[in-house]
Amino acid sequence: MAVQIPYVREIEFEYGACERVSPLIRRVVANNPSAFTYKGTGTYIIGEGDVAVIDPGPLLDAHLDALLRALEGETVSLILITHTHSDHSPAAKPLKALTGAQTCGFGPHGSGQNRASDDVQVEEDGDMDFVPDVELRHGDIVEGDGWTVECVYTPGHTSNHMCFALKEEKALFTGDHVMGWSTSIVSPPDGNMEQYMASLRLLLTRDDEIYWPTHGPAITEPKPFVRSFIEHREDRERQIVEQLAAGRTRIQDMVPIMYAAVDKRLYPAAARSVLAHMEHLVARGAVRTEGRPTLGSEYRLA
Repeated sequence: MAVQIPYVREIEFEYGACERVSPLIRRVVANNPSAFTYKGTGTYIIGEGDVAVIDPGPLLDAHLDALLRALEGETVSLILITHTHSDHSPAAKPLKALTGAQTCGFGPHGSGQNRASDDVQVEEDGDMDFVPDVELRHGDIVEGDGWTVECVYTPGHTSNHMCFALKEEKALFTGDHVMGWSTSIVSPPDGNMEQYMASLRLLLTRDDEIYWPTHGPAITEPKPFVRSFIEHREDRERQIVEQLAAGRTRIQDMVPIMYAAVDKRLYPAAARSVLAHMEHLVARGAVRTEGRPTLGSEYRLA
């Protein structure tokens, strides 16, 4: 039986409006809904007067204007970037130019755009231009007037993915690492399943009480949710082993069976997810293949 993930998808908002979601957190949602962004990019503002902005979002004039309205009369000291996909980081450049704030993140994008082929997109494009003014590392603390943010490095979705913990509210801004509406895409070469699983397990060691993903609503029961994500990925690996045991040795033959209930248009993305799992299985010695694991490789049980 497939693992049941307790998805949370209901969210009420108005595009461009600044909504207070907690004493220290406000959110402005960009009008960029898609298969990868759900209802759109939720940009968060932390604090009052002296503030930080998390994931300023895509290059949309209307969204930037909405952010400037929300920030009127305040000082933006930091722009924090969870990772460098085009729905998260591009607006950092004009926001920095208009506010003088420093941009902060783990570092530039780890690789090129992740696509299954030249004409099939499997996730948001990489923002290859972003370079942070301040490079952050796991455990770093950044502060403002009345707020303290701890950096929590969570590679997997991308190699430069960073979550941010608002210590005053035990709130974790999870970017795309953990979202309530969907599982996260892990697409090689920049996505890495071994790192992603380790990053999920890291969250189980923390005392965060609420997650604020960049897309979708808050997750108010974090640990059961994270456990279900881990179980879901482990179940996918069991399915791959079953496919190999049944004599299906190529990813293209496994996907239609493993994802029988999924729209066929999503098969390219599913194939890259299976590839990420294959890399993990090969690295652990559970599966073998000749050379580096690829979409077209032939696999066998060890």
